[in-house]
Amino acid sequence: MGLFKKASIPAVEVKKEPEKIVELKSLLKWEAPVRPFKKRDKDYYTTIAAIVFLLAVILLFLNEWLLIAVMVALMFVAYVLATVPPEKTEHEITTRGLVVSGKSYKWSEMSRFWFTHKWGESILNIETNLKFPERLMLLLGKIEEQKVKELLEKQIQYEVPKPGFMDRASRWLAEKIPLEAEN
Repeated sequence: MGLFKKASIPAVEVKKEPEKIVELKSLLKWEAPVRPFKKRDKDYYTTIAAIVFLLAVILLFLNEWLLIAVMVALMFVAYVLATVPPEKTEHEITTRGLVVSGKSYKWSEMSRFWFTHKWGESILNIETNLKFPERLMLLLGKIEEQKVKELLEKQIQYEVPKPGFMDRASRWLAEKIPLEAEN
């Protein structure tokens, strides 16, 4: 019986520091589209339709009706995203954190940030400690990256993550199967 006796572990008291109350001031405010947008040409739509048609014929022989419906739905989403320009939203950096489309995020909820570029647009990526959203992606519009970087570096770490498996796979697929001719 002595072997299975529970050892008593002394309780350690953890003191949680109270959050500092910081006066709310706007440091930088800008308006930008919700997502990157690029007007597509006829070749883009033709290529997507051809790929979906060929896969649908293969799946038709396998009686995969649900997968055919999902592919058609995804083709429709691709069409809508390529034809409907995005709406604009407002972003703000404050002394307490970020305000994105009216939703506030505290500095303590963010871990790191970095910049990416897509179709000539600068995108600010912020990794959060939240379950949802795990990452905020904000278009900068006409705001300079350096100005944003200087403000954010005071609060969270600037670190560009290494590309993961999905990043490398999607880049490889985009190179092998271009959906439109490069300009």
